[in-house]
Amino acid sequence: MKTHYRAVVIGGGVVGASVLYHLAKFGWTDVCLIERSVLTAGSSWHAAGGFHALNADPNIASLQAYTIDLLSEIEQESGQSVGMHMTGGMTLAGTPDRWEWLQSAYRTFQSIGIDDCRLITPQEAGELCPIMSTEGILGGMWADREGYVDTTGTVHAYAGAAKKRGAEVIEHNRVLELHQVADGWQVITEKGTIHAEHVVNAAGLWAKQVGRMAGIELPVSPLNHHYLISDTIPELEQLDFEVPMTVDLEGFTYMRQDQKGILLGIYEIDHEHWMMDGAPWEYGFELQQEDPDRIERELTLGFERYPALQTTGVKTWVNGAFTFAPDGNPLVGPVRGKPGYWCACGVMAGFLQGGGVGKSLAEWMIHGEPEADVFGMDVARFGDYAQNKRFIKETTGQFYTRRFVMTYPNEQLPAGRPLKKAPAYSDMTRAGCRWGASYGLEIPLYFAPSEGFTETPTLKRSNAFGIVADECKAVRESVGLLDISAFSRFEVSGAGAEAWLDRIMASKLPAPGRAKLAPMLSPEGRLKGDLTVFNWGDGSWWIMGSYYLRELHLRWFQDHMGEGVGVRDVTDAVTGFSLSGPNSRKVLEKLTDGPIADLPFMGCGTFDIGMLRLKVGRLSVAGELGYELHCSAAEHITLRETLLEAGADLGIREVGFNALLSLRLEKSFGIWSAEFTQGYTAAQTGMDRWINWDKDFIGRDAALKERQAGGPAQVLVTLQVDATDADASGFEPVWQGDTRVGFVTSGGYGHTVGKSLAMSMVDRDTAAEGTELTVHIVGQERAARVIAPSPYDPAGTAMRV
Repeated sequence: MKTHYRAVVIGGGVVGASVLYHLAKFGWTDVCLIERSVLTAGSSWHAAGGFHALNADPNIASLQAYTIDLLSEIEQESGQSVGMHMTGGMTLAGTPDRWEWLQSAYRTFQSIGIDDCRLITPQEAGELCPIMSTEGILGGMWADREGYVDTTGTVHAYAGAAKKRGAEVIEHNRVLELHQVADGWQVITEKGTIHAEHVVNAAGLWAKQVGRMAGIELPVSPLNHHYLISDTIPELEQLDFEVPMTVDLEGFTYMRQDQKGILLGIYEIDHEHWMMDGAPWEYGFELQQEDPDRIERELTLGFERYPALQTTGVKTWVNGAFTFAPDGNPLVGPVRGKPGYWCACGVMAGFLQGGGVGKSLAEWMIHGEPEADVFGMDVARFGDYAQNKRFIKETTGQFYTRRFVMTYPNEQLPAGRPLKKAPAYSDMTRAGCRWGASYGLEIPLYFAPSEGFTETPTLKRSNAFGIVADECKAVRESVGLLDISAFSRFEVSGAGAEAWLDRIMASKLPAPGRAKLAPMLSPEGRLKGDLTVFNWGDGSWWIMGSYYLRELHLRWFQDHMGEGVGVRDVTDAVTGFSLSGPNSRKVLEKLTDGPIADLPFMGCGTFDIGMLRLKVGRLSVAGELGYELHCSAAEHITLRETLLEAGADLGIREVGFNALLSLRLEKSFGIWSAEFTQGYTAAQTGMDRWINWDKDFIGRDAALKERQAGGPAQVLVTLQVDATDADASGFEPVWQGDTRVGFVTSGGYGHTVGKSLAMSMVDRDTAAEGTELTVHIVGQERAARVIAPSPYDPAGTAMRV
């Protein structure tokens, strides 16, 4: 062991070994892995070792596909067998909704280029797995590249390949303390002190403690997980092939062959947390006592699905812990305020996702950003609110329990809620508001007409469809009132504020008293934000964006901070409402003697509204005459009451974000996590029209190179879809004949124009207006065509009136 390394990876499981391997592969050979015991002495040794294609986040699914490809590569490179069994795999559906969902998921995989899947009938499923009962099965999805590996062999293959590239593996050496120093970290271990420029928390069951060593409270918790391995099954002995990996969603089980028996794993409803503050340091190759009574219901379903188990003994029980984050995805990336500290933990499916996690993190550490958009596993997707132990317990337990339970796109889950509420939350609830959640904050979805109204979970248009239509109509014809507490607000001040903003934003900065849309780019020219910059004219500036990106954006700001500038997150201190619609100005004119009529489109200023003094911006995501009114949290209730009273005779109606999503589609306005992501460039999304090419800014060279090369291969378009009872939502494939030419970024119904709309990323040669295409909606192919942007008010006169 040396006293200095460029990077130290803490944890010798599959994730830590993968990170080490990728760091060495990408050029950092002065790296080491430190393991308190021996490799695999945590969750890795008792993992079931399965790998499969399915994931609700297509970006994560792509990284899983990368991991599968990588396994044979590390086997060859290391000379260590990974025990690969490429059996193929099935995911089964046993309800009509699940079957529809599986058909839709199949099309999603086509969108992201995973083509080795196909839909199968119950009869085909039975032929592929003869020991399985097909009773109750409506259909399934087959994937060629599914199977399982030897877990211990795989970890050693990663580590062995890393060592051949110059990396070092140090076992039997627990990390005791971490201390941040000016140029990195002091890593205090049982065998001495190491100075490292970077440390990676890949500690698995001990991630909590390794986070606390750096003053970080990570939102992870271990939960116990059962599987059993049966004795030999005579029916399997007679087969000349291995039965496939099989996931029975309605039965809460997964199955793979194990020698001439089977391994049956269970995600039970009655979950059980274990050692929420982290595993004991001496823990390693132990297991918890099996608890068949707690999993009796799921066991019964599993034994019914595989009848041979009813006459076969159980050879081995495994009840071991895995770590979970609140949404089940990994925690990866840098931690704000802790330069050189990186997370690679909470990876509950390490042998499936470990390769992709290692690749992305190594790229991030070495090159400044990963190749793929990995926001779905970025540690910055959670804020301080997620440090709360009860929140962690509720949300991780909910994820575990619902691992195989179908969740509908319009379904709101209860765990960890309500947590943060806008001040007028109770008043809005009494007015019929139905709530969603974003970054711990309750956000209004729509206002139900009666107290007893309940929205039906569905893959198609729900019974709230008409309610949203009425809210859209109110905005287009009179005025809609929307709580905008769920917008982020950063206050920028100091003598260097303007120079810093001019460097970090790609757009021209707004003049005093004006606001401007501002793309923010990475050095590689990819989007880091679709933001709005306000110049209040008194030396202060605001940056506004998406509430759930607060931690990500604040990390980016701090990592690229300039001299003489301060950035303060005022999001939860400043709330507000927007008014949108032709009567919005009339409402304000009743409440102010200020020159509100003189405020131009994209103008901003301070106005007295009723008894409140507010910061006001004239803009609207709905594409109408509109104003955003920003107040302190203490004024939120009063502002709502004031606006509703003033607008009572002008048709004012409270609306939610479901209406706003419909209204913005009619204007072809993109949103983050759909049209705008870290995986796209400004030119792909049309955000390049806001770029000021005459100045220097982060990402200029890369963006200019793309521009000079003739632009991107794919561009954003608006489609009109011949849909009936369902609309596109995102990642559905777009076809021209039999050729896949793109995918939907987001979609929905345009209530004003009376059309089903979808914004889509398509090949440039299919982007011309009038091009006939098709789109799969909930698995069904529908005709579609490219239409001109902004099907509602294409000239934009309503916003500028």
